Amino acid sequence: MRIVIADDHPLYVEALKNLLQNDFEIVSTVTDGNQAIAAAREKMPDVILMDINMPVLNGIDATRQISTEMPEIKIIILTSFDEDESLFRAIQAGAAGYLLKNLGGEDIIAGLMELSRGKNPFSPGLEECILREFQRSYRPRGEGNVHLADRLTVRQLEIIELLVQGLTYREIGETIFISERTVKYHVSKIKEVLDVHTQEQIIARARGENPLGLGRA
Repeated sequence: MRIVIADDHPLYVEALKNLLQNDFEIVSTVTDGNQAIAAAREKMPDVILMDINMPVLNGIDATRQISTEMPEIKIIILTSFDEDESLFRAIQAGAAGYLLKNLGGEDIIAGLMELSRGKNPFSPGLEECILREFQRSYRPRGEGNVHLADRLTVRQLEIIELLVQGLTYREIGETIFISERTVKYHVSKIKEVLDVHTQEQIIARARGENPLGLGRA
């Protein structure tokens, strides 16, 4: 397993490298979110261990961009932040796991092994937080009074907003730093969720419901 470590605490990075290097290949260490994105593009690692609180670009925003551009790369948040908001933001951004730095070294290695077996590693207790949030917010498809903002991801809502503004797929990609092909993929998923067939129908639905301030006339 090829790993990039993204963390701006040099002593912790050195300790983490010493812990992992016998079992995994550490291909790069970086200290901010922009460097993490560059390392992902250059090294194409299997996994990025991503801290949240980094300079220049934080770990969650870096996770979002990498997950959108290179979804085959798995990102595990490895951080000291244990509040629910950080956890949910990381998952929404595309993180495949969330481990706290206060775990023992053997638990971090075990989390990476879980990931290699197709499981999503979370520190003890965090899976229960996710389940409670899912139970609180889930509404079955077709249930009354379900709005766009309840059924689409943040990225999809962002793309709808740009569609309403009249941007082309290419212009949308340039605006939010993803490929035109990725924009087309998201639009196809939006159509599935909304059960519509055209871009015009997406825009009409957005203007009708005005989720998160979309489609102001």
